[in-house]
Amino acid sequence: MTDDDLRLDANEREIIRREFMTRFHDAPSIHEGFHVKRWVTGPLKGTPKLTAAVQGMLNRGLVTIEDDGYWPRARFTERGLQALKLMAADGRALDPERYRQLLDELQQLPNPSIPGAQNQ
Repeated sequence: MTDDDLRLDANEREIIRREFMTRFHDAPSIHEGFHVKRWVTGPLKGTPKLTAAVQGMLNRGLVTIEDDGYWPRARFTERGLQALKLMAADGRALDPERYRQLLDELQQLPNPSIPGAQNQ
């Protein structure tokens, strides 16, 4: 895996923004991950239904899929958390008003050396 594998594409950034924005004064934790739909019919019935963005992050080792039988969840791996920190280093990627909880959580994580990231 290369350091370019940590760079999130536009669809991956959009899913992260959509899943982690503050709604009704409640923001999900990056440690909880986010829900993934499940196939309802067909030969894949009952298995997690991954979007191309989630599949791409899974292929690069940025997320794992955990299925407890109710709602499958995509949870960030250590590499995935590094990718989120790299995304947050770009001031345009996450509006501080809408994503304060996410930015605060990322700031509390240990700070491994991330190529391209601005050290704070």
